[in-house]
Amino acid sequence: MADPDFSRSLIYVCEHTVDGAIGIIINRPMDIRLAELFARVSIPLNEGSPTERYANLPVHSGGPVQTDRGFVLHRASHPWQSSLRVTDDISLTSSRDILQAMGDTGEPRDVLVTLGYAGWTAGQLEWELAQNTWLTVEASSHILFNVPSETRLASAMQSLGVDFLNLSDVAGHA
Repeated sequence: MADPDFSRSLIYVCEHTVDGAIGIIINRPMDIRLAELFARVSIPLNEGSPTERYANLPVHSGGPVQTDRGFVLHRASHPWQSSLRVTDDISLTSSRDILQAMGDTGEPRDVLVTLGYAGWTAGQLEWELAQNTWLTVEASSHILFNVPSETRLASAMQSLGVDFLNLSDVAGHA
């Protein structure tokens, strides 16, 4: 894709309805760590506690929409104030209470924190898929939470049996 916001992006689609779609780019770490983000919102990460493991996790650029707003993609473990249940196992939360819990208790354990998200209007994603703009692959919580950011795209492509280096930037129609 030529659009620099989405070129070489791996997007976890969180909701897709007749009204549009929302997703989170999961392979674009920023030059900011969670410790810095938590300091900015005045939530301490205590040294030597279970919360310390968050400190060096990267904050990701989740997409070009609402880049000043944080989103936490996580294992669905608790009903937070503002959560979207994506699957039985995964939720997307945008309320401060999840950050507070992360700072207090170190839960949820599996998280991916972003600033911003990717969004599509009604019919837009369907049109882009029909134009061969995107490749689709079944979502994998293993790739989401256990694979380093820089290798997530290659891991997703491998699940399709495709070597990313062999793909062309030009789409075609047969």
